[in-house]
This record gives sequence, structure tokens and C-alpha cells, in this order.
Amino acid sequence: MDTANLTREETAARSAAITVNRIRVELDLTGAPERARTGFPTVTTLEFDSIVDTTWLDFIGEHVQRVSVNGVDQEIVYDGARISLSGLAGSNRVRVEAIGTYSRSGEGLHRFHDPVDDETYLYTQYEPADSRRVMACFEQPDMKAEYTFVIDAPTGWEVLSNQSPTHTDLGVGVQRVEFAPTLPISSYITAVAAGPYSRVDGEWRRDEQNVALGVFVRRSLAPHLEAEEILEVTRQGLDFFTDAFAYPYPWGKYDQIFVPEYNLGAMENPGLVTFTESYLSRGAATDAQRAARANTILHEMAHMWFGDLVTMTWWDDLWLKESFADYMGAHASAVATRYHDAWVKFAASRKAWAYQQDQLPTTHPIVADIPDLEAAKLNFDGITYAKGAAVLKQLVAFVGDEAFFEGARRYFAANAFGNTTLEDFLVQLSAVSGRDMRDWSAAWLQTSGVSTLWTETEADGRHVLVQSDPRPHRLRIGLYERVDGHIIRREQRELDVIGERTEIDLPAADLVILNDDDLTYVKARLDARSLGTVEESLSAIDDPLARALVWSSLWNATRDGELSATRYLGIVRAHAPAESNIGLLTGVLANAIHTIRHFVGAASREDEQRRWADTVWRTLEAADAGSDAQLSWARAFATITAFDDAHPEQVRALLAGEGPEGLVVDPDLRWQLLTALVTTGRAGLAEVAAEQQRDDTGDGRTAARRARASRPDADVRREAWDSAWNDLSLSNDHLDAEIGGFRAGGRRDLISGFDDEYFARIGRVWGERSIEIARRLVIGMFPSGDSLEPVDAWLAANEGVPAALRRLVIEQRDHLARDLRVRAAQD
Repeated sequence: MDTANLTREETAARSAAITVNRIRVELDLTGAPERARTGFPTVTTLEFDSIVDTTWLDFIGEHVQRVSVNGVDQEIVYDGARISLSGLAGSNRVRVEAIGTYSRSGEGLHRFHDPVDDETYLYTQYEPADSRRVMACFEQPDMKAEYTFVIDAPTGWEVLSNQSPTHTDLGVGVQRVEFAPTLPISSYITAVAAGPYSRVDGEWRRDEQNVALGVFVRRSLAPHLEAEEILEVTRQGLDFFTDAFAYPYPWGKYDQIFVPEYNLGAMENPGLVTFTESYLSRGAATDAQRAARANTILHEMAHMWFGDLVTMTWWDDLWLKESFADYMGAHASAVATRYHDAWVKFAASRKAWAYQQDQLPTTHPIVADIPDLEAAKLNFDGITYAKGAAVLKQLVAFVGDEAFFEGARRYFAANAFGNTTLEDFLVQLSAVSGRDMRDWSAAWLQTSGVSTLWTETEADGRHVLVQSDPRPHRLRIGLYERVDGHIIRREQRELDVIGERTEIDLPAADLVILNDDDLTYVKARLDARSLGTVEESLSAIDDPLARALVWSSLWNATRDGELSATRYLGIVRAHAPAESNIGLLTGVLANAIHTIRHFVGAASREDEQRRWADTVWRTLEAADAGSDAQLSWARAFATITAFDDAHPEQVRALLAGEGPEGLVVDPDLRWQLLTALVTTGRAGLAEVAAEQQRDDTGDGRTAARRARASRPDADVRREAWDSAWNDLSLSNDHLDAEIGGFRAGGRRDLISGFDDEYFARIGRVWGERSIEIARRLVIGMFPSGDSLEPVDAWLAANEGVPAALRRLVIEQRDHLARDLRVRAAQD
């Protein structure tokens, strides 16, 4: 048995027998700057009550040095994941002394050495179950406790945790910082960060509340920290959620820290929210990027209530925090900040993630069956986040805004600092709405799959709205017409749809949008007349949300093989250059290159690539100087030129600063352009070395690694392959760089020889590496060939492998099967 993979049954039994009171964690991080030092001393003291005489603590580290129970040392029984405890009394005080391991995978206590100034930075990331890499603990969300952190660190470092320090002792070159105890929280949302971070302070006031705000980043990135924008969104969010939830922010201070080599977008640790540095631009950024950052800030802030204050009992109900936070991120952005079009981007891009995930054979209900931690790790997906948020939007349309928020208020009041399941939320929502919500829950939360809507006309002229996989929807149908060169809504009709076929009164219109205003979660098809209208006049639709729904419909139809890839690309070439909403434009540009590389048949691919590259360059040249559109098209140009080699002179001109007026070619865009040249054989190691000298930063070194691995040479790709699988010193970001280089340019002729080796390796890597690293390898190295036979053979021969590994392989198989199916339909 893999004892690191905790199961739902055994953790439920443990929480029924153990009541945790207080936990004190002492970490010695003074040796972190020493690169040769792999571990750090960690001492955990746990106070808990027990009705059993044996249990276990979770810990993954270098080794355990000492275990004492109620003052008596015990023989150390440790299998690498669990520390056995025996001789427990009714009340217990357990002390564990151990050595934890500094992480390079982003799991546990991650250590990063900044090449710019040789400074060392530390931060923790735990969800769902990596706090055990830092402290001995009860690693499950329903065993909450008060945590007190005591950190030894070099003098001059910022030392941060969930609470504010109570006092600091200074020594010679070292400091000891003790923090105030937390309110009761789960282990996975405790947090520590330490290093010479740059900080910007602020505050938020409301009546008697005064919350200290802090924003932190590495010193070398401090010039790129848009602190005032971040603090403004933070204050707007605290204003909004304080009013919406009628429960004061409970966690004292509100620090936000941007950290390197981060696996996620962000993490909702109360009082110390962590964000990826990808939310900071090293030069140019579009307003859509700032909107995405604001959305994430508000998503994580919503978690201070949904997830931190009230936490799911087990990972089955992960949606109780993630779906709500995803909904609230968009809603609060739209009503509380300047990013009023948040639902536009949600409709076009966020829901696309959900639609894709929900059509996989491994899809699952929003309320999922999560038997163990490996399954939990993989369920941070498009169902739990984006579909859940979309379904909550349908719920709001069903019960009304006020009932929804009043249900949330009662939910917080009834369950503060506790753990809940689906039933706890439904009880409150049913009470306030006056409806029994169990039928709604059964239809939306406890089923899987996505319905498709379209219209049919009967022989007698009657119009019928048809849905596959029927569910109840409250939706609006928008009727649009051409007026003076614009496509505007003439009329809108609201209706409830329940069964497979619903007769509707549908007057003729140039464009019919079946899910107007995007109230429900459904794939809505365009009828033939509407398709003709958007093919000719999509960019004449004034309403950006209506355009988002049209772009989404076109993309779904293309993915499903109902709209030809070449026709879709023709619509993109005609209308993307006029798309004024940069959030929409970014998604359309990404979908275009995906269509070319995955859905266009081999006979047409080179021609479609060339036509797209020419369109992108022409649009870039014509874009307004310094505009977000100009930057977006420049990035799209760098992307396509890694596959199409027709514009090397223009790429070199951009690198030489001779591109269109107003275009900011920042370090990240420079690397993307240079890597495109390297991938097509137009540049080599000398140019990569020169660029790294110009940008000798952490990001620059990662980009250089990818560029070197992208050279179109079989031996180079072999080196990248070997490094990815075998170099255990690679950080998570450096592993991604090797994988990216290996796959660069879609050169199957250089890498197809590794297909068999992939299937021989993945079982072993899953057992030997952390789940984060193994997941990147299984997904990133999956062979996208022209046949399903190799993957089918592996699945047939490996029915007994861990369910999480099997799920990943099945999902990659399905992506490949869709590519092959859609391509075949083109031919």
C-alpha cells in the first residue's frame, strides 16, 4: 500500500477519534541560503484529545529524529509518509523532531535562488496535502486547529505566516519570529514565506475594522510590481465581500505575495495569499492580463469565507469552495472593479475549459467521488472550477441574486470555523429561497456531461428547441438583426427548458443566440442563417458578451467536428483583426493556432499555417501603436513563427527593435521570438547565449533552457528527453522548459521514436516522483501520433495501475482521438 495516498475512509475514522486543539510549528530556515543544504529542522508540537490509543501523523521529509508522547520518547516507527503513535491518553501532547526537505517541485517548502542578486527565497504551497512536507500533522481538511508558527531565519529577511508576529528575537545574523496563533484552520491553508522580499504596505478601513495590507515580491522583480493597482482591487474586494457576506473579514492582516516557480495561479492561505509571478509582467501587459489578475485576487479573497472560514469535510466537496470562488471572482470583478466585462471573458474562455473537461470520458459530477488524495489532486479541474461557477450562475438565474447571497450569509453564520458537505449548503439555500433545492442539485451537481442546444423546424413550420442530455435551464433567447452596419439585439425572450424538446415561438432573425446573456451551462449551436450572418458580420456585433457567445459557439462546433476547421479559420481571419475586446481576442488567437495544429488535415495544414502567419503579420503592422491589440498580435506572431518559417526577417526585425511603432518587445516576448527562430533552425546556441547574457534572470535562464532544447536536431531532442525523465535536480519550471523544447515546432519526425519508451516509463515515474512532477511528465510527453493503438495497448495491459495515472492517460488518449476524428472529418 502507498501510505502517502490517504483515503477518505481512514481519514474519516481518524477525525472521528481525534480532536485537535493546538499545534506549534518551529522551523529553522537559517541554512536556506546554503545550496548544498537539502533539508531544514522542523519541530511540531501537537495537543489533541483522543478516544483511541493509537493513530498516526503525516510527514514526508528526510528523516524523523525524535517522537515523544506526553513527555515520553517513543520508538520511531516511520515509513516515509506516516509516523505511528501509540500509548495515547484522553488528552495528549506529541512532539516530533524531524528534518524536512527543501522543495524544487513547488510542493511543500519551495526554495529559489535568484541569479540576479544571488538571494534566496522560500514559500510554502500545500493544497491538497503537502503541509506534511514541512511539519508533522493530521493532513486532512476536517481536523482544524490553532497553529502557532515560530521561524528562525537570517537577519534582514521578511518572515511571514498566516498571522502577524507577536515578537521577534534578534541574534547574530539570525532572527526568531513568533507569530500569533491562528483561528482554527486546516493544515493545507497554513503558510510560511521567508526571504529578502520587497514589500509595499497599505490598509483597508471599514467602520471598526482596520486590516493591514501587504504586497510582496522578489527584489529583482520589484520594479514590475503594480502595487497600487493590486491594493486598489484588494480594497474593492474587501468592501464588496464584507457587504455581500455580512461577515467581517476574520483573519487579521491581508498579505499577498508573488512567488517564483509556482505551480498554481494562486492559493488562498488566510492572511498570506500566494500568487504566481506570471501575474507580473516584465515589460508590457494588456488590460486583459490585469483583469485576469484582478479576477484571481478576488477569487482568492472569496476563499477567505468559502474554503477558509467554512471548509469542506473531504475533497468530495471541493466545489464548495472552488466553484463559489470562481463565480465570485467574475461577479466581484464585474460589480466592484473597473473590469466590468469579467463575464465576457468567462463566457468565452473559462467555460471553454469546462466544456472540454466535461466531454472527456473521465468527467465527473461537480460533487465528485474522491476516494483518496491522488484523486483529489486531479480534481482541481475545469469541472470543479469553471463548470461549477457556470452552474452557480444558472442557480442565481433560478433563485435570484438576493436569495443566493442570503443563503451564503446563513451558511457562514451556521458553520463558521467548521467543516461542511453539500447538504449543509442546500439546507440554507432551500430555507431562504422557499424551494427544495435537492432536485436542482441532482440535475446539476450530481450528474456529469454538457447538454447541447439547437433549433429545429417541423414540417408544419413550428419551431422546437432541442437539447441533448436534458437538464432544466432558465435561459434567454436573443434575436438580433442588421441595422446600419451593426448587429444589434431586437428582442429577447426568457423561458424555462426542461425536456428534450420544447416548442418555442421563434420569429425570423438574422442571428439567434440560444443562451443569450450566458445564464446557463450549455453548448448552444448556431442555425444556418445565424452562421451565415456571423461569417459575414461577426465583428459588427456591438455587444461584447454576444460576441463572446458567438465565438464560443463557433469554437465548440469546430472542436466537435460540426464546423469545418478551415471555415472556422476563415471566420477568424476575417473578424479577429477587428475584435476590440482583448480578453476575447487572446482566446481566439489561441484557438486559431490550436485548430491549425490539431484539427486541420495534414494536406491543408501548411497552407493554413501560411495564411494565418500572413494574417497575423499584416494585422500586427496595422494595429494602433502601443495598443493592447498590437501586443496581442505580436505574441501570436511569435507563436506561429515557431511552426511557419516564412517570416524570419520580420522576426529578426522585431528583435532588433525595428518593428511596428509603439510595440514594446519585453524580455518574455524576445525569448518567444528567438525560440521561434531556434525551433526553425534560423538561430542557434550563440544567439541563445547572447540573449541569456542580456536577460540573466530566473525567467531568462528558464527560457534559455527551453530555447536550447528546441533546436531541430534529433540528438538535441534526445538530450531534452533524457533530462526531463532523469535529471532529478530540475525544478518544476525547468522541467517544463525541457518538455517544451522537446515538443517545439510540432516536429514529430524528431521525436516519434520515443513513443514506445514513453509507455514503458510512465508507470515507474508515477511511483517514484511526486505527483506534481509525474503529472507534468505524463501529460507533457504523451505521444501525439497518428494512431490510438499504442495508448490502447498500454491501457489494456495496465488496468491495475493507480487510478490517477490511468485517468491522465485516458484523458490524453481522448484528446488525441478528438484530433484524429476531427481531422478525418476535414478530409
